[in-house]
Amino acid sequence: MYIGKITKCEEVPLTFPAQHQEYQPGIEKKMIPRPISENHQSRYEKLKGKVALITGGDSGIGRAIAYLFAKEGADIAFIYLCEQEDAFETENHIKEIGRKCISIMTDLTVEENCKNAVHKIIDTFGHIDILINNCAVQFLQDSILDITDLQLKTTFESNVFSYFYMTKATLPYLKEGSSIINTTSITAYQGQKQLLDYSATKGAIVSFTRSLALNLMSQGIRVNAVAPGPIWTPLIPSSFSAEEVTTFGTYTSKIPMKRAGEPVEIAPSYLFLASDDSSYMSGQVLHPNGGAIVES
Repeated sequence: MYIGKITKCEEVPLTFPAQHQEYQPGIEKKMIPRPISENHQSRYEKLKGKVALITGGDSGIGRAIAYLFAKEGADIAFIYLCEQEDAFETENHIKEIGRKCISIMTDLTVEENCKNAVHKIIDTFGHIDILINNCAVQFLQDSILDITDLQLKTTFESNVFSYFYMTKATLPYLKEGSSIINTTSITAYQGQKQLLDYSATKGAIVSFTRSLALNLMSQGIRVNAVAPGPIWTPLIPSSFSAEEVTTFGTYTSKIPMKRAGEPVEIAPSYLFLASDDSSYMSGQVLHPNGGAIVES
């Protein structure tokens, strides 16, 4: 069986063994257990003929989106920072599914890199129909006094600036019926005391989504967002200590289901927003978060 597949909900783990990775955004192949990125549902081809561009698509939520979109008929282009082993695995599996795929390694905090990546995708596929702004980093600090100027800039450049840059680079190629989907977070609504700058970026993404939706309404381009709760992705072992990983998703009463989610449980929200099923929705945020009630 391909690593990272799910056939029934009982396969979703409640806790994780102690582990830590030194560098972000982390390597999925080193995680134990591997995040669940795929299920065995039948193909409906809701995205037949579409090209989806996914940032941070090598692993985690981005990988799960790529797999599901490929099963639904889309060709995939994804961008990643430096996790070549994960990217190679993701690209190969999308091709095994039967769809075309290209992966691009680049730093999206540099606007020119975003433009170059989009040009390469257009040269390859000829069009882009769906943009998923998904890449992110997070760095835990106990106090705002511990957040350095470098950390603050890195977090905002990765989590917010890249969304602006990618949207600007992609927009000239989007047309009526295209869709932009941004990844925000439950932290934008509930906060997280050790993720001050990360939570601030996710709040910014909510406002960006709503404003961009209004801005592009006349062009027939829908803009929505997804705000996941705690999800088992490479960001977790590369952010938290080994001991903290063992209680990830279970330590807080804010998550009624008392467990972390898997990427495969989040991807359908993106599919809904990317497909014609959500044709009457723009400027909205979906909340796959383990049952937490948030105020929008």
